[in-house]
Amino acid sequence: MEKQSTFTVTSSVFADGQPIPQSAAFHGMGCTGDNQSPDLRWSGAPAGTKSYALTIWDPDAPTGVGFVHWVLFNIPASVASLDAGAGGQKGANVGATPGTSDFGMTEYGGPCPPPGDPPHHYHLVVYALGVEKLDGLDHTTSYAKFKFMSREHVLASAEIVGTYARPS
Repeated sequence: MEKQSTFTVTSSVFADGQPIPQSAAFHGMGCTGDNQSPDLRWSGAPAGTKSYALTIWDPDAPTGVGFVHWVLFNIPASVASLDAGAGGQKGANVGATPGTSDFGMTEYGGPCPPPGDPPHHYHLVVYALGVEKLDGLDHTTSYAKFKFMSREHVLASAEIVGTYARPS
């Protein structure tokens, strides 16, 4: 799999390398955001794309392995965007399959770094897949299992990285 320069993902609420707004931050565990997934748009997927998947991962979380905030796969190839808040709906309202985040839930879970930490980096990746469905995966699927089971089907990926620090 190569990262295609023509395959891109964007959001109207944050740009690559820029802060993620409070509206997208987690609500709970001491965080006071709205936990609304950002709107997303992607374009330029390679020929042969039959479905999409997306993940959000924070490598800066103090766990040794980072922290996964959202796993969503089996997004139909006809879908090239998600509205703000789609992460709170089963299958993001597009017929996709949600996996399980490190919060232990299938919905989007926004940024919530520990108090006093410098800004964390949230890697939002959209994957163009060469299969319509990833077989054998369901709502209990973890990020690790998704990455393992999708590895041979990824045609390209597009990424934006947002930052977030807990307000003091």
